[in-house]
Amino acid sequence: MAKTVKRAFKYRFYPTREQGAELGRTFGCVRLVWNKALDERTRVYATESRKTTYIQLSAALTGWKKTDDLAFLNEVSSVPLQQSLRHQQAAFSNFFAKRARYPRFKSRKKSKASAEYTRSAFTWRGGQLTLAKMKTPLDIRWSRELPDEPSTVTVSKDSAGRWFVSILTEDTIEPAPATDSTVGVDVGLTSLAVLSTGEKVTNPRYERRDRRKLAKAQRSLSRKARVSNNREKARRKVARVHARIIDRRTDFLHKLSTRLIRENQAIAIEDLTVRNMLGNHALARSISDASWRQLRTMLEYKADWYGRDLLLVDRWYPSTRVCSGCGALHEKLPLNVREWECRCGVTHDRDVNAARNILAAGLAER
Repeated sequence: MAKTVKRAFKYRFYPTREQGAELGRTFGCVRLVWNKALDERTRVYATESRKTTYIQLSAALTGWKKTDDLAFLNEVSSVPLQQSLRHQQAAFSNFFAKRARYPRFKSRKKSKASAEYTRSAFTWRGGQLTLAKMKTPLDIRWSRELPDEPSTVTVSKDSAGRWFVSILTEDTIEPAPATDSTVGVDVGLTSLAVLSTGEKVTNPRYERRDRRKLAKAQRSLSRKARVSNNREKARRKVARVHARIIDRRTDFLHKLSTRLIRENQAIAIEDLTVRNMLGNHALARSISDASWRQLRTMLEYKADWYGRDLLLVDRWYPSTRVCSGCGALHEKLPLNVREWECRCGVTHDRDVNAARNILAAGLAER
């Protein structure tokens, strides 16, 4: 049975000079409203031990617009400013539910520049998208067809200077054909994923491949005078290298996760806490480059879309040291031991054995 889901489609676009200036002002105002609202919430809670609601901050925003210092907030669309307050309300809800950290102030240099427009703040006509306060539609590169009319539009600009528009719309997804195949996945650094079938997916290590190019660009940046055009050009060059790494990694993970979902009815993986693992400074860079968390996220939503089962196995389960043949538990297994022989006579590849045990444990809890 087909499933209707909310799905975001991301496209690159090229704004005119006027559109770029308008969006730049909007990004700045969104950031300002977020920071003032966060400062107000923090102050009220510290002095009065009282939580601040979205309605109260929305009324405060109206008051800010009437002051001489912040009258420029009236020059941009009000919708992205209100959406900024809604996002902060959601952030605090997650914080009080202990699902996230305390919200942080946004920095002009480090925070992502973005603005969200709801249906009242853009026009969709004839396959063209025009945002509020703009006279002409955005020059979007339609790399794929949009399945339905947009409900929300998010415009962003990355550190490399590229402009993107993410369009949220409804999409109908057909479930994948049923199959009897199941697979266990053991993630690692040498092999990004080892499957219970014995297949080993090589870790592409995109960050390591471009490490020399990245280091060269960063050295060039460090030599440039601060607050200069040359420094900005060098910064953009560093950002482009990072963007290339991220794009290639994301593309690879999409292809891998899609293949696993299409070929298997159930996929079992370990429930790893990657954030804690990054505390190991010797491996943090390699773990970040592998992006295990991103792979898991892709498997989660694609399994939901296509009617597959994603089985999570407890992170403390000793999948490496259990014999997948007889179930005996091996006492010690140092990391440098890649193959070992069980007393039942079976010789195991360390990672393949772990993947098989992960699959068995996942199916047992299904």
